[in-house]
Amino acid sequence: MKNKIQYSSLLILFFTSHFFWGQENKSSFLIADKNKVSTIYIDQNADQLVVWAVNELANDIQEITGQKPKIIASKKATNEKGIYIGQINETVFKNYTKSNLKGAWEKFSIDQDKNNLYIVGSDVRGTVYGIFETAERLGISPWKWWADVNNIKKETLVLNLPAGGITESPSVQFRGIFLNDEDWGLQPWAAKTFEKETKDIGPKTYEKIFQLLLRLKANTIWPAMHESTKAFFKIEGNKEMAQKYHILLGTSHAEPMLRNNVDEWKKETMGAFNYFTNSEKINDYWQGRLNEVRDSKAEAVFTLGMRGVHDSQMEGAKNAEEAKNMVEKIIVKQREMLASTFKKPITSIPQVMIPYKEVLEQYNKGLKVPEDITLMWTDDNYGYIRRISDEKEQKRIGGGGIYYHLSYWGRPHDYLWLSSMQPGLIWSEMSKAYANGDKKMWIVNVGDIKPTEYDLEFFMDLAWDINSIKPDGINQHLKNWAAREFNDAVANDISNVMSEYYRLAMLRKPEFMGWSQTEPTTQIKPSEFTTAEAKRRIQLYDQLVEKVNSLSASIPQERKDAWFQLVVYPVKSAAYINHKFLYWQLSLETKDPAEKEKFENLSKEGYRQIEKLTHYYNNEMSNGKWNNMMSMAPRKLPVFDAIKYDNPVKIEEKKEATTTELIAIQANHFSASQGVKNYQWKAIEGFGYSNAAITLFPLKTSSFESEKPSVTYTFESNNTGEYEIEVRFIPTHANDSNHQATVTFDSNTNKTFKLNSYDRDATWKANVLRNAAIISLPVKIENTGKHSIKIEVNQTGIVIDQLAIYPKGQKKYEIPFK
Repeated sequence: MKNKIQYSSLLILFFTSHFFWGQENKSSFLIADKNKVSTIYIDQNADQLVVWAVNELANDIQEITGQKPKIIASKKATNEKGIYIGQINETVFKNYTKSNLKGAWEKFSIDQDKNNLYIVGSDVRGTVYGIFETAERLGISPWKWWADVNNIKKETLVLNLPAGGITESPSVQFRGIFLNDEDWGLQPWAAKTFEKETKDIGPKTYEKIFQLLLRLKANTIWPAMHESTKAFFKIEGNKEMAQKYHILLGTSHAEPMLRNNVDEWKKETMGAFNYFTNSEKINDYWQGRLNEVRDSKAEAVFTLGMRGVHDSQMEGAKNAEEAKNMVEKIIVKQREMLASTFKKPITSIPQVMIPYKEVLEQYNKGLKVPEDITLMWTDDNYGYIRRISDEKEQKRIGGGGIYYHLSYWGRPHDYLWLSSMQPGLIWSEMSKAYANGDKKMWIVNVGDIKPTEYDLEFFMDLAWDINSIKPDGINQHLKNWAAREFNDAVANDISNVMSEYYRLAMLRKPEFMGWSQTEPTTQIKPSEFTTAEAKRRIQLYDQLVEKVNSLSASIPQERKDAWFQLVVYPVKSAAYINHKFLYWQLSLETKDPAEKEKFENLSKEGYRQIEKLTHYYNNEMSNGKWNNMMSMAPRKLPVFDAIKYDNPVKIEEKKEATTTELIAIQANHFSASQGVKNYQWKAIEGFGYSNAAITLFPLKTSSFESEKPSVTYTFESNNTGEYEIEVRFIPTHANDSNHQATVTFDSNTNKTFKLNSYDRDATWKANVLRNAAIISLPVKIENTGKHSIKIEVNQTGIVIDQLAIYPKGQKKYEIPFK
């Protein structure tokens, strides 16, 4: 989507056609009005994918204006007026003057020349992206089918372009999604509702997924691979559908050589998935898939290496060193198989190695990976990238990539229900990776697709054009999205609602409100919010619910179902799961029987409201189109259950502050800042509980030895005594886990803190559940009046969110946002 919506939309204009067709304003092109509709010209030999996309555009124009453009397949260049669509090397573009498209990867241009509109691509996908870029600039949502953002009728349809048109090409070469943890939404929906004939995620479902990917300018799929789903290659028509839509096939970190081990490796007949003892069978297994890919001429990116059958460690290795040595041998063998099967130089076959979990440990211990293989780094499953390419790795021919999560199943707790990854976090981490050379391949785990619509589009917009969203343009992107999906009049209000929804989830995601964990699964317990904090959080969510209710009347009828999916369900569900747990907590804390009953009833009502919303989503919304898609209890974890109020729960008595002096400071409210070299402190919109966390720009990794960048904060104290200074950092990672910050109070009390946590230790679990790495410095305030706090850092990549000064012993869960 990017910020292009501000340039164009569906407009009702009562101007003469001369305005559109003449030379006075070359940035506007009339697509259709009540008197005429532009004709579309394509090459007679146009690729069938381009023909499909052209027809999609024509059908959308007809839905909006009631007039369908004529599509004429031409043998040669013509002087007729209209819209010309196709690849630069086609005959119809013989006289087209722009030549900078030839030989490029997925590049396109949209511009006017002599009163014609030209949508021209360097290749098939580039052309299709140009068509859907045009559609989106006309107000046609990429989510037209997947979120029921239906077209709204207009008499006049105009394409507005910047002077000189636009030319775009991707920032990241391979951009796609991983369908994962599909057991609770996508798979049951496909099997029971959308594709009953297949009873699974089959070609009919994948066709819709591939169409969405093209509208989002993506090109790669890692197919669903859980036990609930048959392997992609085992269902007839799946790979053919990928070819039809020119989608590249890949597989996850646990699935080398395009195999789905969960469904395809049969231990009973094949033996153990153990390369130490069963290499011949495993090689045959891999070779069979390579032959199938070769014979079908499918486009693919091959994942190399080896792990266990399903996201587990390699079988048979006695220790990490033995596993590392065997993985090196396996990679050599896999590359021999690839080169031999496809009769190509191995460097011309896209390959990726994903150092995830224990494989990252192997890599850090010296695992040898050939230079032309893309090293694809991963986040820690909660949005914080564990490692990015260093200076040496940035010079590799294969480049670097990122596997990222918007949805996750695992410890310390799943977040499979609602999509609440803060856009600012996505921007910060992915922009940092890109700045350090990781731009070859970006894949994002989207779970079931449906709950992650906006976050997925945000991610793909960055992947397509890393410069399309600036650190101070994140809110504008959200506003532009709201304008396109609903209308300009409510865009600002909707973006404010969604921004606050993401901010509140940054402190505690809806799925984490039971204060329980999984793997192993623990039971729910009351939150760590104080009574006052719980009441304030309830109030903030109530304000969102009220705002959503008030906005509903302004949503066009055609977009009501989209409104429910994209805004109402996530915002209200998050509010009501907070109601369920926080009112339960309040009922436990009060000693007044009447209040206790009131709070219990409000808690029960929260659960009932989630049931009601989910029932509507599955059974009534969009006439039942999405039945079985939305589960209100993925994996049936305790957090989703109705609370048993008659079970005795021991609750610790919380000390509320005896003084009103709690000083909260948002990180961007510094009184002074000190940069080093060319690095300066800047805020990132929509990031952190402050909504404006700060970090050092540029994002290229650098360390600081003697002179260190710093920010200084001042505050007024009305009292003396023992205090604690708390600083909340975003829990980002350094390659060597050596982020440090020095906090100095009034130039005399200081301490240096290590900020990084380690894989799955207790501190890391606490950090990702609250999205904060918290440090605390005890201080003695001896004089009232003005005081200062200085924070120095040793590296880039450190992000400061909030500060607070507490009277000793009166720390809180929340630093208020003011």
